[in-house]
Amino acid sequence: MTQPAPSVVRRTISVAAPRQRAFDVFTASFGAWWPRDYGIGPAPMVDFIIEPKVGGRWYELDEDGTQCDTGRVLAYEPPHRIVLAWQLNEQFQYDADPSHASEVEIRFVAESPSRTRVELEHRGLERHGAGADAVRAAMDAPNGWTAVLEIFAKYAAT
Repeated sequence: MTQPAPSVVRRTISVAAPRQRAFDVFTASFGAWWPRDYGIGPAPMVDFIIEPKVGGRWYELDEDGTQCDTGRVLAYEPPHRIVLAWQLNEQFQYDADPSHASEVEIRFVAESPSRTRVELEHRGLERHGAGADAVRAAMDAPNGWTAVLEIFAKYAAT
């Protein structure tokens, strides 16, 4: 008998930046550090935006003006945490049904005045239905949340 795949992916990284800066870089400068080759739109990505409010969108803006939704902001508590609805299916296409959305919570914990521990939890992956295992595998892979947080940490430290 096989075990079901875990429905949570967790990653933690220590960032050489104060908590407020880490939060601001993650949220307000999301498009500056998010990998361009992780774009989901029909044209090259030029920005990735998180609207700084509960109910706000987080979306990709492409060269041709296309806006590609990723989901909604579920919690926005600077500089402590943000929770995002992940409304992309296993093909990284937007699914407008919020009951199919998993959640990505990012917590920012001060380790010292100049270091922040960033704790990411991507949970509720089973909500993606038949595509849940594929979404979990993509997020759990070395080029998933691990790579994204490493890129973020380098950018936040500059």
